[in-house]
Amino acid sequence: MLIIGLTGSIGMGKSTVAARLRTLGIAVCDADAEVHKLYEGAAVAPIEAAFPGTTAGGRVDRQKLAQVLIGKPDHFKRLEAIVHPLVLEAERSFLRNAAADGAAMAVLEIPLLLETGGEARVDVVIVCSAPADAQRARVLERPGMTAEKLDQLLARQMPDAEKRRKADFVVDTGGTHAETDQQVDRIVESLQDRPGTAFAAFWS
Repeated sequence: MLIIGLTGSIGMGKSTVAARLRTLGIAVCDADAEVHKLYEGAAVAPIEAAFPGTTAGGRVDRQKLAQVLIGKPDHFKRLEAIVHPLVLEAERSFLRNAAADGAAMAVLEIPLLLETGGEARVDVVIVCSAPADAQRARVLERPGMTAEKLDQLLARQMPDAEKRRKADFVVDTGGTHAETDQQVDRIVESLQDRPGTAFAAFWS
């Protein structure tokens, strides 16, 4: 089974590319979605212990947690030390299920794939990219997003140009959805017969 790492900075069209991959019959594990589940389950108690007052009603209050994290890189590291191992286990379960189902390919959608050295655990890296002005416009349309929050998020992410250099494939999402889909289709076609080694090495 070939493991594809799908990544890109915030607002770069990862969800659009992931949707196309699913349409093509390829299973996708969304790391952000797994974090949302953890914030209503296994991560609640350890986060409350590390950051008292950031949970309520058996779930993490994302706004309160964000306020605690602002401008404090050491707090981000503490949070990541709690959440990352739990996400990794969710990804392992997803990949084992995909392999058991006989899947030829499976996708891990991970925003900070390259920042965390995750490229070592996948066979192929696809980076989603778009012009900076399009990225900024997309993100600032999101509820609750501000220029300050966006700048803080971007400061934690590898520059887009560096991600593109590290990619095996780049999908330019600056055009229409149809143009993005065509790029994804061509990449998937080119990967049809590529063998994968990452599953046996890191996940099985």
